Amino acid sequence: MKSLIFIMVCSLSGAALAQVTLTPGQVQAAYRSSEAQLLDRDGQPLQSLRVDMQARRLPWVALADISPALQQAVLLAEDQRFMRHGGVDISALATAAWDNLFAAKPRGASTITMQLAGQLDADLKAQAGGRSLRQKWDQIRAAQAIEQTWSKAQIFEAYLNLVSFRGELQGVAAASYGLFGKAPSGLNQTDSIILASLVRAPNAAPAAVTRRACALAKESRMDSSCQLIGQRVLTALQRNAFYVDLAPAPQVARQLLKQPGLAVRSTLDGPLQRYAQANLRQQLASLRERNVNDGAIVVLDNRSGEILAYVGNAGGKEVDGVTALRQAGSTLKPFLYELAIERRLMTAASIMDDTPLDIATGSGVYAPQNYDRNFKGYVSARTSLASSLNIPAVRTVLLTGQDSFYNRLKDVGLSSLTEPAEYYGPSLALGASEVSLLELANAYRVLANGGQFSAASLQPGQGGGGGMRRVMDAGAAFIVSDILADRAARSVTFGLRNELGTNFWSAVKTGTSKDMRDNWCVGYSQRYTVGVWVGNFDGQPMWDVSGVTGAAPVWRDVMDYLHKHVASHAPPPPKGVMQQMVTYQPALEAPRREWFIAGTESAVFAVVGDAHRAPAIVYPADDSILAIDPDIPPGLQRVFFQAQGSQGLRWVLDGVDLGPADDSVSWRPAPGKHVLTLVDGEGKTLAQAGFQVRGNALAQLK
Repeated sequence: MKSLIFIMVCSLSGAALAQVTLTPGQVQAAYRSSEAQLLDRDGQPLQSLRVDMQARRLPWVALADISPALQQAVLLAEDQRFMRHGGVDISALATAAWDNLFAAKPRGASTITMQLAGQLDADLKAQAGGRSLRQKWDQIRAAQAIEQTWSKAQIFEAYLNLVSFRGELQGVAAASYGLFGKAPSGLNQTDSIILASLVRAPNAAPAAVTRRACALAKESRMDSSCQLIGQRVLTALQRNAFYVDLAPAPQVARQLLKQPGLAVRSTLDGPLQRYAQANLRQQLASLRERNVNDGAIVVLDNRSGEILAYVGNAGGKEVDGVTALRQAGSTLKPFLYELAIERRLMTAASIMDDTPLDIATGSGVYAPQNYDRNFKGYVSARTSLASSLNIPAVRTVLLTGQDSFYNRLKDVGLSSLTEPAEYYGPSLALGASEVSLLELANAYRVLANGGQFSAASLQPGQGGGGGMRRVMDAGAAFIVSDILADRAARSVTFGLRNELGTNFWSAVKTGTSKDMRDNWCVGYSQRYTVGVWVGNFDGQPMWDVSGVTGAAPVWRDVMDYLHKHVASHAPPPPKGVMQQMVTYQPALEAPRREWFIAGTESAVFAVVGDAHRAPAIVYPADDSILAIDPDIPPGLQRVFFQAQGSQGLRWVLDGVDLGPADDSVSWRPAPGKHVLTLVDGEGKTLAQAGFQVRGNALAQLK
């Protein structure tokens, strides 16, 4: 029988070996990793992402980069005469055939070259019951053909990259990283005999793998106990984490990597990406006791729109904080003031009224408050924006109109405003709408570019640097940038020493949403725009965190990193912008040089006294709905009517004269609809407000 097999194998010559055989180069070129690789802007690997879910394969590994210990272990386990035979081990084949005549379980005798032939040709792959005689015959012919055109090193390298080791792990790289968390070059003897034991039975139970590995260890005279080998087998086969290191850009990888085996270049700056991620993790760790667990960072190149850093979260979560929608807070105010300045409704020096304000809306009275719950009285528009005062912002949106402000936000790329303007109401000025960090940062990039918009991009050459379109006046954008860079103007709220002040020119704005759920810091320098958000993805409120203590430290650190070797200078004033000295009467603020759009300048800004104001009812606002508090005794409840320009006028409520309107008048509320008017000495109505009081009418009789 053995002689017959020898004759059959030796008869393979001439035409039998003339079949077409793939070259090593063709095999390697056709190989596809299950991973796609993300490259940074310089072509350096940033991270990989599995795209093919059928099997796990990592990039091809050269034989020189595979541990010699593994090479020896695989040869010992699979083909000890590999270097001496020509593709078929005649002795082993004959012995296996003879033994199989009497054995209940067939024994194989495939050489490494024969196994490689089976890996390269789908027709030669073993079926559930093993290979047929025809398949075995063709496998022998294919192996001898490979041996005629390939070197032993090429055969062994291809085999180690294509063989299955465990479950979905194909190839030495996937097995090495997946089971041991190390590169193939770092495998030791114990790792190697375990991997070699898996080749013959990739899905064997740990006990069977241990027995096989112990036998190989004994055969190779390793100085290691079987007990230790068994422990190592259990550790390897139970390993869950494929990569132990934190991926630097998982959200970007999921967006760009679609085809297995491909390397895709991004716009990300590798060192900056890693620095931003590490800095965010460090800041969140320091804020953990204040219930701040999540954050995100985006860095844009002002000129090209390319995204240089994209940190979707601090790691370990699937949520992408760069694209997630969160309430904007005060970060929308710069676009409101820019619109008002552009339309010449105000200047940076205009006097704003930071006193209590009630606005009637369809759902009741809207009464905005400042962040610190204090009111500053009369302040300039510069101070109002830089110090993020809420009441002046709401008065400004009433000046520009809600629809105009809404459209301006759309112009700068805030596509998340899907409801009509009236849905948001005056609170749109204070960021009641939801925005994404990416769109918000790119909107600030519009200010950095003097009012020109273009889309941001993660892939080189796809940014909007060449397709910019003007969406706001260059002069108004310049003035707003100057305000956001003014440390003195922001000191009213934030003080002079805080994380917003850099050693180079920068313009910045913070924002905090309702109930302390979102904290923002977005700003720009001459070359870069940086946006930072911190909060909780599950919507939990933070505890005692402001824009200066939450997101701003990360913004400042990233900005400092960007400008270690890059200067940043203030932009030059565009055409149509001029500067002159301004003073205030009374001296609300110190005299200063202020920027104006030409034609709107003024040297003196004075507060108009009440006697010179048009008569108006300040409170209650028209169409207001007031509620009686059931917890306060009815006899103690009062509504205080307030007016401006009311000297010499009188209050009239539902036709009843209540007395002079020079001072505030208190009134005990009664349920129902009421009409309040201001009348002159001749009874002529000069101002009117209709309002409604809701509550328990019977309680008023007590």
